[in-house]
Parts: sequence; C-alpha cells; structure tokens
Amino acid sequence: MAKGKDVRVRVILECIECARRKNVDKKSTGISRYITQKNRHNTPNRLELRKFCSYCYKHTIHGEIKK
Repeated sequence: MAKGKDVRVRVILECIECARRKNVDKKSTGISRYITQKNRHNTPNRLELRKFCSYCYKHTIHGEIKK
C-alpha cells in the first residue's frame, strides 16, 4: 500500500565552497557531490552537512541542491 509521495526522498549535497569559486581556481577540476536520503516530515527545509570535499581537500559544508 504505497502512497503517492514517499516520506524518504533522495537528495544531492553539493560543496558550497567549490560552487562559489567555480572555474576560478584551475587546480580544482570539479565539484564535490554526495547522494543521501532525508525524511521529508522531520526535515522539511534544506539539508546541510559537513562532508569531506576531495577537491578542496578539507571538510566543508555541503548543501542540498535541486535535481
């Protein structure tokens, strides 16, 4: 008995620091992204987590983006 809208949804997290300085730093070749799930009822606003960015070589804030 599945509902039309699932409670758990897949979200994409993107490094905020890499997105700000896109194509400015030639050493950085891309943007760090993670895929995770969130519960829509418990966290209705955008998700932000500290994750390791392989392009910045440090832990940075990764924010939820639209698909």
